[in-house]
Amino acid sequence: MKGIRYTSDFLMINCCQLMKITFNTVTALIAVNVLVFYASTSIGSLTEVLALYFPQNKNFGIWQFVTHMFMHGGLTHLLFNMFALWMFGTQLESIWGGKRFLIFYFACGIGAALIYTAVNYYQFNSVYAVLSETGLSSFDIQSMIDEGVYPSNILTEEQATQLIGTFNRPMVGASGAIYGILVAFAFNFPNNKLILLFLPYPIAAKYFVPALISLDLFSGVTGFSIFGGGVAHFAHVGGAIIGFLMMVYWRKKLPSA
Repeated sequence: MKGIRYTSDFLMINCCQLMKITFNTVTALIAVNVLVFYASTSIGSLTEVLALYFPQNKNFGIWQFVTHMFMHGGLTHLLFNMFALWMFGTQLESIWGGKRFLIFYFACGIGAALIYTAVNYYQFNSVYAVLSETGLSSFDIQSMIDEGVYPSNILTEEQATQLIGTFNRPMVGASGAIYGILVAFAFNFPNNKLILLFLPYPIAAKYFVPALISLDLFSGVTGFSIFGGGVAHFAHVGGAIIGFLMMVYWRKKLPSA
């Protein structure tokens, strides 16, 4: 889907648990994701309703903090996320039970969207302030955003992307929740070995997951991504943060499922 920013994961393989059977909650989540993806390919306007837009965009709706998790930017995006959900979510559900897993999944996905939106809001308003200081009215700035043009003598290309791209491009994908799941997996199975499709060397989850999150943080801050543009890196990092906080809280306060 052109112009959509999506959360995208690496293809990861849990070397020790490849043949685990999926439990009901994970199966249901995968089924809903597949059905929504099929529906979105048939109904083009569905993206404007379910994808997560910038709060000041006319297409924004509060429900999008949830529904964006079931939208995906393409078949490959969907397959990678559902593979990770099946591979790692199955094992977490087996020790937590379906109810706790579902709470964790939605908390990470919604939390990722909130953090992503907060970062976007800060970046957008930083650039907006630069234009306002030159004397441009809010009407003029909004017209530039709507038309996708910018004064090159005032803004850099990076600033223009932050302003125009942030406002107009929706975010889709379950990867915020998936990153939370990865953090939980590293907490519960720290010595299980994982490998990247493009780096076939097994690494323990307790090292692999922090390295993956650090790479996303680096890409989000610098804008440099080895896997191309259009990736919502701060949604990945946001999901990981919520997952980490929930794991710390659950370990201290809640009994085992």
